[in-house]
Amino acid sequence: MVQINNFNDNKNLVKLEEKGCFAVYEHQRDLSVSPFESPIAYYMHEMNFRKRQVLCTLKNNSVKIQAGAMQWTAGDVKASSGVKGVGGFLKGALKGAVTGESAVKPVYEGNGYLMLEPTFEYLIIEDIASWGPNGVIMQDGLFLACESSLQEKVVARSSLSSALAGGEGLFNLSLLGSGLAVFESPVPRDELYEVVLDNDECKIDGNMAIAWSGSLNFTVEKSSKSLLGSMINGEGLVNVYRGSGKIWLCPSVPGTLQSKDNTVTDKKASKGIVGNIINAVGD
Repeated sequence: MVQINNFNDNKNLVKLEEKGCFAVYEHQRDLSVSPFESPIAYYMHEMNFRKRQVLCTLKNNSVKIQAGAMQWTAGDVKASSGVKGVGGFLKGALKGAVTGESAVKPVYEGNGYLMLEPTFEYLIIEDIASWGPNGVIMQDGLFLACESSLQEKVVARSSLSSALAGGEGLFNLSLLGSGLAVFESPVPRDELYEVVLDNDECKIDGNMAIAWSGSLNFTVEKSSKSLLGSMINGEGLVNVYRGSGKIWLCPSVPGTLQSKDNTVTDKKASKGIVGNIINAVGD
């Protein structure tokens, strides 16, 4: 029997969203600042820059999380690596190397609570089945946690040019199946555009799409049919999504300042496959 005091009745902790075993909580203010930090804390609060956390309530079920995301557990909760033998570890290391995600995603199961580390990112609980039978493909760093019933898959770009020119990387992580996942988004759900395509296309200048249906075909093309036309309109290359499915689109980069290349800021810089494998072993 576990009882957690000063949690559900904590006025500084607000539950923003709850689906299945996942609940998103937001700290309204940082109550432990010093006098020198108080002006920064005040303006962070006013600009909605607040700490958010995910609480997983386990009732004979299991969840998979990003490596290093666990803050504490309470109750009969057991952790495992989610890796079966050396072969499974090497497969996970390779998967992590090419996608930029952690090589090993630990699995927590049992009866009790699992609290994830606080983050200033926006947390979104999503039903993966709503993305269709081909699941969802996501940008690096978007995955935080999911129900263990979901399957992970590494998705390669249809062409090398789409990876290099599109700024999306050569491989991406995909989730498939029926279950819930928690995403760390650079912008809140209220700010995301959801573009739904029915045998149509969407062209985006920059990698502003943070997630898209696995049924969509992604390519990089000139914004105009002719090179001269692309030079005249000033757009150059654009990311093109074709088919039937949906896209989560950031209307701008996080905050009010835009980077020179008008792209969403990645949380991790790519260091190549070898470097990522070394980092994966160290995780």
